[in-house]
Amino acid sequence: MKKTIALFIFIVMASAVYAQKLEVDKKSLVQDGITKLEILQDKDPIPYPPLRESDIFWSRRVWRVIDLRERLNYPLYYPTEVVQARKSFVQTLVSAIQKGTIKAYDTDSDEFITELSPETLRSRFEATDRTVVTPKMDGSGDTTIVIHGEFNWGEVRELYVKEDWFFDKHLSQMFVRIIGICPVRVYAKEIQTADEDENIEPEMMKKQLFWIYYPDARKILANASCFVGESEVTQLSFDDLFQKRRFSSYIRAISNNQNNRQIHSYTRNGMEAMLESERLKQEIFNFESDLWEY
Repeated sequence: MKKTIALFIFIVMASAVYAQKLEVDKKSLVQDGITKLEILQDKDPIPYPPLRESDIFWSRRVWRVIDLRERLNYPLYYPTEVVQARKSFVQTLVSAIQKGTIKAYDTDSDEFITELSPETLRSRFEATDRTVVTPKMDGSGDTTIVIHGEFNWGEVRELYVKEDWFFDKHLSQMFVRIIGICPVRVYAKEIQTADEDENIEPEMMKKQLFWIYYPDARKILANASCFVGESEVTQLSFDDLFQKRRFSSYIRAISNNQNNRQIHSYTRNGMEAMLESERLKQEIFNFESDLWEY
């Protein structure tokens, strides 16, 4: 009986390792499509207009939230599984970080102070490898099986964005430039109640995973396509999507002299916070409008 159970555990563990290996290594052996999509592979991001410090007439820093579950933000959220044809926004970032193309920074601060290692990044996704020791069938000892951790991409449901709005008096135009982006993992964590006989109640948790410095990531994002519209022929990169502001979001903080306090610190959650977010957004647009005389 014990040998049967050990054999069953060994088969399950080995299958998980094999499946994980297939998920990473599988590649199409043929041209999977009517043509190769190569337009974005060597594309450079559109350069920003030249900017001098003396030309900045006005500037405010804004922190906003992108809820990836909103329909307009689906091109950033999907696919939540491994698909060879394309990757989601977070999959693209993690792949570039693991290859060393871009750097990830700790979430203790959004000022890009401490760099994160790929191993630390995996632990924040709870995708670290683990070992399982099982007895051998012949009873000669134990065998060790390594179970590779998997990334649960569907749990990354929000993005925190840090950006600067400024008015360039040389061009007489309002601009916005994204400075950093932080994926946020939203997941259910089981909390044990005081009474051990009661059921374990899951609690929704939010965890900032890492910050990326957006200017350093633009080249990678300009070469990664996302699915928008009704046709796959129209290719739009993630950098195009952000530069064209084709996403839905709301403001969670704007630079102020009170430690850059966030909206939730002085309003109630829900409708009151959303109204305050809209008020701050309108305040920025009203500033630009008030500069002109008609």
